[in-house]
Amino acid sequence: MSNTRIERDSMGELHVPEQALYGAQTQRAVDNFPISHQRMPAQFIRALILAKAAAAKANVELKQLSESKGKAIVDAAQGLLEGDFMQHFPVDIFQTGSGTSSNMNANEVIATLASRLLGEPVNPNDHVNCGQSSNDIIPTTIHVSAALGLHEQLLPALVHLVQVIERKAVEVHPFIKTGRTHLMDAMPVRMSQVLEGWAQQLKANIGHLQDLLPSLQSLAQGGTAVGTGINAHPQFAAGFSRQLSSLTQVQFTPGKNLFALIGSQDTAVAVSGQLKASAVTLMKIANDLRWMNSGPLAGLGEIELEGLQPGSSIMPGKVNPVIPEATAMVAAQVIGNDTTITVAGQSGNFELNVMLPIIAQNLLSSIELLANSSRLLADKAIASFKVNEPKLKEALSRNPILVTALNPIIGYQKAAEIAKTAYKQGRPVIDVALEHTDLSRSQLEILLDPEKLTAGGV
Repeated sequence: MSNTRIERDSMGELHVPEQALYGAQTQRAVDNFPISHQRMPAQFIRALILAKAAAAKANVELKQLSESKGKAIVDAAQGLLEGDFMQHFPVDIFQTGSGTSSNMNANEVIATLASRLLGEPVNPNDHVNCGQSSNDIIPTTIHVSAALGLHEQLLPALVHLVQVIERKAVEVHPFIKTGRTHLMDAMPVRMSQVLEGWAQQLKANIGHLQDLLPSLQSLAQGGTAVGTGINAHPQFAAGFSRQLSSLTQVQFTPGKNLFALIGSQDTAVAVSGQLKASAVTLMKIANDLRWMNSGPLAGLGEIELEGLQPGSSIMPGKVNPVIPEATAMVAAQVIGNDTTITVAGQSGNFELNVMLPIIAQNLLSSIELLANSSRLLADKAIASFKVNEPKLKEALSRNPILVTALNPIIGYQKAAEIAKTAYKQGRPVIDVALEHTDLSRSQLEILLDPEKLTAGGV
């Protein structure tokens, strides 16, 4: 075969692309798994490369590697991270359940580059993989990549969304709208109260995600094949976590029980569950925005979202709420990802979970999707929407549910009669109440003042 070279592993010889940095085991995975043509996420590969650098540093400290080989491995890893490293990682997501193919892909690529830097052979198994097994490095990488994704992407994005909502709440505080329960008219609320409710939902999600970080930053590394630590230095786990913390500026620690961290993916399942909860919050906010924006004539028309693109290929002038729609689709995808992770989490058979790659893919996908959509929702929907005050006032003046405020004075039954009459005749509730009670207009104006009726929830 032209443009290939011969590589060898424990199973024999095979052809590898001539310019490829990887070797035989990666090529076998490429040949064996032409399934989705999707590679492992870049965030995962980045974390795996960082883990290899941390392992080399720890092994040099513990005299398991020579300083020259350790430095070559670290320099090779850092060089990869500074370039387009994903071109060297072709292994499909759907591969061996332990992620061994991706681990050997990293070992082979880094060994090739380290050998070139050092001028002598650096072995992918004996040197780059020193003190490690796929069974602990891949669970470790799942935790590391997800922790970095939360620290660097999702948590800052959610904080930004909260800040934008809270600024907008101050801006729209003067506006009072018809509240709705069951999508039906209810008592009035301030527009700011609606937004403050969203902000509090998001703050709760942020808090729950932060609560999970200590578990996520607890690593399986050092457990090697089954959790016993075979072939790893007794101090390797501590040294690895210390070196990785230095490289990432995130505090990682050795797991308290490595059998649990290798045999299960309970932490990933828990994190995914909270990502799903965050997706549900975003879905609620997105749908509230869509409903309030509906119309502009035949819908609620309470707000006008920023027009970003034409909404129809056939209906001129139509503009759709595209950012909330995209956010709702993200939420649906994250909910689906969580189902996949839940099923995969059940595949912890004895001493190893065997669906690690798909857990990594879905977990990191959820983090990235939520982070990106949160920023778009903040900047291109919430920050820029305009309030349609005339529409709000028109709906409020005709809202018969305002009569609820009269219940303590005239009783529920009498108030219901007034509400039904006002609705049937299409008249303001204050006019009907004036005819059916002994209250004066000035008294009714005070009792039915929408601004006063919103005070209880502040």
